[in-house]
Amino acid sequence: MSTRFTFSNITLEELTQFVNLQEGEIDDHDWTKIDSLPLSDLENQHLQELMTDLRKIHTLLLNEATVWSAAIYPLLSLATQKSIRVWVQVPLRARYVNFDIEGIADGVLGKVVASRVKSPYLVIVETKRGVECQNPVIQLYAELLAAAHLNWEQDHRLPQEIFGCYTVADVWTFVRAEVSGIDTDLPTFQVEFSREYMEKTEAFTIFKILKNIVSKHVVIT
Repeated sequence: MSTRFTFSNITLEELTQFVNLQEGEIDDHDWTKIDSLPLSDLENQHLQELMTDLRKIHTLLLNEATVWSAAIYPLLSLATQKSIRVWVQVPLRARYVNFDIEGIADGVLGKVVASRVKSPYLVIVETKRGVECQNPVIQLYAELLAAAHLNWEQDHRLPQEIFGCYTVADVWTFVRAEVSGIDTDLPTFQVEFSREYMEKTEAFTIFKILKNIVSKHVVIT
C-alpha cells in the first residue's frame, strides 16, 4: 500500500525517503538569462504600468489575496499563449510507485483542455504569512513532483522538466526541476534555484522568465 502525502503536510524528511533529492545552488542559470527575449509594445506598456502601480503600495502589508490580484496574477495572465492559460486553485494528484501525493496548487500555467488543466508547466506557491506561515520550498517540491508525473503520463518523456516558483509579497523565486526514474522505486528529483526578483523593480525580468517557460511548450501544444 502506497504512503499518501498532501502538499501542505509533507516534510523534507518524508520526501527524501521516497525520492533522491539533489538540490543545486542559487545562481543565474541559463534559463534565467533571457535579457535578449523580445517583448511586444503592448507587453512593454503593461509591464511599465504594473511596476508604476506596485511602487505606490506596500505589498508586505497586504493580505495574500490582494497581492495575488494586484501583482502575481497580472504577470501570469500576460504570459499566456494559445491554449496555455493561468489557472488558480488547481487540484493535482499523482501516484508514484511507493507514494501518492496530492493537494491544491495556488496557481498553474499550463495547457488547458475543456476547462481543466491537462499539462501543468509552471506551478506557483503563494507563501502564507502570520500563524499559517510554512516553508514554501517543501510544498513547492511536492507540487513539482505531482506536475511532473502528470506530464509524464501524457508524453512519457524522461527526464521530465518542470518549473515552479514561490512568491513572498511581490518577490518571486523560480525553481527548475528534472524528474527521472518516475516509474521506479526511488525517482531522482534534481532542482536548481534562481535568485529572488522583486516585481516593483524587475517585472520585466520576471515576465521574460515566465514567457520563456511558456514558449518551450507553445509548439508542442
